[in-house]
Amino acid sequence: MRKVIASRKSQGHPVEDMERELELLQVNSVDERARKYFKRMCEGDEEALSLWKKFRDLSIIKYQASFARLNIHYDVYVGESQIKDERMKEVENMMKEKGVLEVSDGAVLVDLTKYSKKLGKAIVRKKNGTSNYMTRDMGAVFERDEEYHYDKMIYVIASQQDLHMAQLIMIIALIGRKDLADKLEYVNFGLVHGMSTRRGTVKFLDDILRDAKDKMHEVMRANQAKYEQVEDPEKIADILGISAVLVQDMASKRINGYTFDMDRMTSFEGDTGPYLQYSHARLCSIIRKADIPPERLKDADLSLLQEKHATVIVRKLAQWPEVFQTIFKNNEPVTVLTYLWKLTHALNSSYEYLNVLNREPELKLARLTLYRCNSASRIE
Repeated sequence: MRKVIASRKSQGHPVEDMERELELLQVNSVDERARKYFKRMCEGDEEALSLWKKFRDLSIIKYQASFARLNIHYDVYVGESQIKDERMKEVENMMKEKGVLEVSDGAVLVDLTKYSKKLGKAIVRKKNGTSNYMTRDMGAVFERDEEYHYDKMIYVIASQQDLHMAQLIMIIALIGRKDLADKLEYVNFGLVHGMSTRRGTVKFLDDILRDAKDKMHEVMRANQAKYEQVEDPEKIADILGISAVLVQDMASKRINGYTFDMDRMTSFEGDTGPYLQYSHARLCSIIRKADIPPERLKDADLSLLQEKHATVIVRKLAQWPEVFQTIFKNNEPVTVLTYLWKLTHALNSSYEYLNVLNREPELKLARLTLYRCNSASRIE
């Protein structure tokens, strides 16, 4: 580019030539090409829509496979990009009828500063005539209400969308549908830092789970004697890795961001996923060695549980219904983890005082019943 400009200096128009070069770069930029391609999609171009649908279908297949590893399954995969144009036009007409639309520099917007300066101005149609997230999200509110008749629709989105969601809910209320606005709930979350690779690219979930599995496999190999006793070390390492990732992601309030730390999250020390798995395995080992059929546990005399450590565990178990209600109310996964850690700490400190294996039958049965209530096993 320097050579081109320098050669044209002799013609006496270096500024004009520079402007032409910049205009040419802008016209051919990736962003501009993306805008033009999106416009083709909005106008119903079959070739553009076909390619988009192909990538969308492939992405969903990948999502399903990744989520399945986490035991997460969705009934429907549908996004705002699939909202019908007719529905978006209906919503825009509703805004026109209520007199909330304005035109500025060719773009159609709603000026929300009249109601709150923090809300600013929300664009509902770009100056090139295409829709945006706001238009499609508004259409989705009505389309999903018509299809599902929902009592509540929860948006789980990163906190960068705080303004967008506040604008969306306000506009729905302004066009006379406060009943729908009141049904919309926004559950935001913070960002994970330290996730980029050395090349500056973002790591995908499958990459993270693979790395966590490899790390756990490495930790397991450190104790060769115990490692050789594991029936399927690859599978166990994968389960531990997944636990590590899930627990780290939910170990603090969802609105708080956190720094990704592979060493910290794969440790068996401290409040981590592997620590919970280890504690559960230890509990299951006691139950297994006791060798008492589950159907006998219903006959246990629980009045024998007089020790302080037993009382602490019983009280922790009794707190679960309230904890569950709190989780449901606040949408805070960390609440259940905090509860599990406290329960696990109580269990791990009780084994010395509530011995099961070397006690008389009635006391053994009572203590085993207590421990069985803390495991994933059912009491028949």
